[in-house]
Amino acid sequence: MLTWIRKHKRILLYGSSLALLLFLLRWLEFRFLVLSHAIDIYVGAIALMFTALGIWLTLKLTRPKTHTVIVEKEVYLPAETSSEINQSEIEKLALSRRELEVLNLMAQGMSNKEIADGLFVSLNTVKTHSSNIFEKLDVKRRTQAVEKSKRLGIIV
Repeated sequence: MLTWIRKHKRILLYGSSLALLLFLLRWLEFRFLVLSHAIDIYVGAIALMFTALGIWLTLKLTRPKTHTVIVEKEVYLPAETSSEINQSEIEKLALSRRELEVLNLMAQGMSNKEIADGLFVSLNTVKTHSSNIFEKLDVKRRTQAVEKSKRLGIIV
């Protein structure tokens, strides 16, 4: 190996000096390019930073804010499967016969208009009975009224 280096000493020196010269020229060219276009490079770098900041901010602001809410609800499980109506609870709540009819029709999924047509009364009468039922059962919606009345054994 040492003999080969001695034999080709001139070629290795010539090749190394050409490589060094080429490296020097490229370095000077790069330096000239950077110095002559320094403002363009700075403006480009700033534009790139603001673009990245804008993308990040857009993603941060437009992400939907989700909140997980855990709702605990009593599950209605009938204690007995008998079809008997709890008369004592009806008397305790002071529900009238007509209110019971309206409540049963609500449980069947009928709308106020359908209930009014089925009972041959006006829509306002059904609404009045519904609000009385809600007040007596201490609920705010039809579904709550049906659920609570089933739990109390008022309807089957």
